[in-house]
Amino acid sequence: MTLSRRHFLTASAGLIAAPSILRAQALTAGPDEPAPTRHNVSSFATQNWQDHFDSLGRVTLLADTTSRALHFWSADGADYRLYPTSVPMSEDLTKRGYTEVVRKKVGPTWTPTTSMRERDPSLPEFMPAGPGNPLGTHALYLSWPAYLIHGTHDTRKIGRRSSSGCIGLYNDKIAELFDLVPVGAQVRVI
Repeated sequence: MTLSRRHFLTASAGLIAAPSILRAQALTAGPDEPAPTRHNVSSFATQNWQDHFDSLGRVTLLADTTSRALHFWSADGADYRLYPTSVPMSEDLTKRGYTEVVRKKVGPTWTPTTSMRERDPSLPEFMPAGPGNPLGTHALYLSWPAYLIHGTHDTRKIGRRSSSGCIGLYNDKIAELFDLVPVGAQVRVI
């Protein structure tokens, strides 16, 4: 069998298009089928702080629950960083608006809220700092009660709707952010 240039180009085009066609088929559910699970990936897009804040002057964080990303700007705007996050698992758990960092803690302890324990009665009343703690290694407490930006030991949660209201980061990323963010940093959750 001889392979002509036309056959070669046709076969190559088919191989190039196959992943896109398969991906499109995998993301399309029929009317009686459950919605497909998306991969643990954020659709990062850089943001401009001017679109969300009147001014900088202090460290600024933007938590984007749609793209599942946390944006960091230094007080002078010279340092911009982007971190993948986990976000609240439902709209009713998502609080949006302006807040600020009011406290920082290395090795946070965890006390599930009453509503968390109602949803999952198997949760402990209290969990000390350590590898099993869902708050990870570092936490930034916001002015909204029970809302934090924190690490997680469960890396599968990053890039997903998986939290009870908090914004979660990989432990190494929250440790980096922890060193950059002072108490008083301005925060917006969108």
